[in-house]
Amino acid sequence: MTQDPQALAEAAAHAMYESDACSRWLGMVLEAVRPGYARISMPIRPEFLNGHGICHGGLMFTLADSTFAFACNSHNINTVASGCSIEFLRPVHGGDVLTAEAVEQVLSGRHGIYDIRVTNRAGEPVAMFRGKSAQIKGHVVPPAES
Repeated sequence: MTQDPQALAEAAAHAMYESDACSRWLGMVLEAVRPGYARISMPIRPEFLNGHGICHGGLMFTLADSTFAFACNSHNINTVASGCSIEFLRPVHGGDVLTAEAVEQVLSGRHGIYDIRVTNRAGEPVAMFRGKSAQIKGHVVPPAES
């Protein structure tokens, strides 16, 4: 029996989240996942601030990258980043909460392109990230028996 794509996306996300010590340690919360999509939020703690008193760009990148990972692995095929870029649009201050939403733009063969929009608590875009994925061997969770 073929497993429902939504159930498979949720199972893969649960397995990944349990294995992702970094995302959990940073306080990331997986809010939603479906095939080709993920939404994760992260509170901006005082230790996330750089020398300018704003959120370190590397942490904004990490949130976007984690959200990218959950979206591109939602099809239950092990998938890794083959490249990515980010544009920082406005500063983020301590105490804010960032939300990243990843949307699959293209999935062709083993390769995909995902756009991740990072917004602050007010819903303003603070960064845009584009990730390119490549599927590798294996599955996030064992496939259901046919």
